[in-house]
Amino acid sequence: MEQLYIGADIGGTTVKLAFIKDDGSIVEKWEIPTNTESEGKSIPTDISQSIDEKLKERNIHKEAIMGIGAGAPGFVDTSSGFIHEAVNIGWKNFDFGSHLEELTGFPVWVDNDANLAALGENWLGAGKGCTELIAVTLGTGVGGGIIANGNVLNGANGTAAELGHVTVVPVGGVPCNCGKTGCLETVSSATGIVRKAKEIARSYPDSLLQTLLKNGELTAKDVFDAADDGDEAAEKVIHEVTDVLGMAIANMAIAINPEKIVVGGGVSKAGTQLLAPLEKAYRKYALKRTAEASNFGIAELGNDAGVIGGAYLVKKNK
Repeated sequence: MEQLYIGADIGGTTVKLAFIKDDGSIVEKWEIPTNTESEGKSIPTDISQSIDEKLKERNIHKEAIMGIGAGAPGFVDTSSGFIHEAVNIGWKNFDFGSHLEELTGFPVWVDNDANLAALGENWLGAGKGCTELIAVTLGTGVGGGIIANGNVLNGANGTAAELGHVTVVPVGGVPCNCGKTGCLETVSSATGIVRKAKEIARSYPDSLLQTLLKNGELTAKDVFDAADDGDEAAEKVIHEVTDVLGMAIANMAIAINPEKIVVGGGVSKAGTQLLAPLEKAYRKYALKRTAEASNFGIAELGNDAGVIGGAYLVKKNK
């Protein structure tokens, strides 16, 4: 009987699920809505029921399942799967791992979603085979995952590599969902890029950004598109955002001396338009010898990074 792993990537809108083989190939992947009502209490039940249905649908015996590797966007106690807080889902002091294990009958391992994305990229993606890796996820927020000596770093209480919450604006910064102000997430996320664009557009009344703002909502993609068209205001936004992000990554790189820095998430779809100024900023701020060892790359696994990382979490712990 072929062994299978289940990867679960829990986001604020959907839960991505997949059956994955030992070599990392995906047998089937699917999504279910994330029910955040009543502080997300029904999510473990929803996951369990969905897995049950898929197992029956594909005629897969439960004995074939080696376990579930799940990622959650919050502070996770990896030894127990206890979620201290996951703001976007509504969990606070939620015993997710034990609950899901009890419902499914499968062993469950839980980690932060950005850590799972890092594991996935390290196993089969842009960081394949690296023993020292920094993975940065740029989306609505900023996530971070670190592989050091071949293992994901969790820290004393599960908050290692929370790159999005490095303070980059010490005074007068924008409030962050974490409760602090001036976090990297408030500057270099998709939300932060739009905020910065609105701020800079005020000084450029004839810019494309100002025109876009007058016509409706502005997105991070709009900013990159405007910069691609040579809009000075948009170019200034991207320069400032990547400069701050490059400095934050350079400071984190001092700790682990990475051989690869992988950038993923929705904002990374800008490709070299993001990567080129980001790498330039990183090399400006990084210790020269640290920078010499590092290569940059765009994440290769896309939306599958989390479920693949989840499968690997089971594989390495089983």
